[in-house]
Amino acid sequence: MVSSTSIHPHQDLIAACKGGDRKAQFRLYQLYSRAMLNICVRMLRDQAAAEDALQEAFVSAFRKLHTFEGRASFGAWLKRIVVNRCLSYLSRNQPYTESLDESHFREPDADVGEDVDLPLSPTQIHEAIKTLPDGCRVIFNLYLLEGYDHQEIADILGVSVSTSKSQYHRARMLLRERLQAQLVHEEN
Repeated sequence: MVSSTSIHPHQDLIAACKGGDRKAQFRLYQLYSRAMLNICVRMLRDQAAAEDALQEAFVSAFRKLHTFEGRASFGAWLKRIVVNRCLSYLSRNQPYTESLDESHFREPDADVGEDVDLPLSPTQIHEAIKTLPDGCRVIFNLYLLEGYDHQEIADILGVSVSTSKSQYHRARMLLRERLQAQLVHEEN
């Protein structure tokens, strides 16, 4: 049996925040801001925009804290707010929803090919991910890096599950092509 303190290790801090304790809010911010900023940077590809989205997400989270029921961990609840804030930012500033139209993409093939072992640094891979088109990059990040499944992504973005899958597949293919091209370039 899982105790509620293992699911909500910051239960007392959350209760204090619900009571309007500013010091508790600051402490909760300190505990989660770095991880949430990383999500924002991956999704938005811009440090300043990521910092803005993070601040907006925390303001929203503190306003909605009374709705936190503890069915999931606080971190998971906050992560959903952060992801939604980033998606909202993207839709306001760089409409990516056109690139999510499923009619432009085929279903992923089961025999796409084996993943290629590429001797690249995490920084090189991260930089290549940042060059992906917004639609497939967002889905790639949500699926692979944030751990959402395709049904959750479809619900978050308002697209079909098949669109989520095909965009993820497209991101993988583009990423593979770009990383292989980078290797060829480095070898020459």
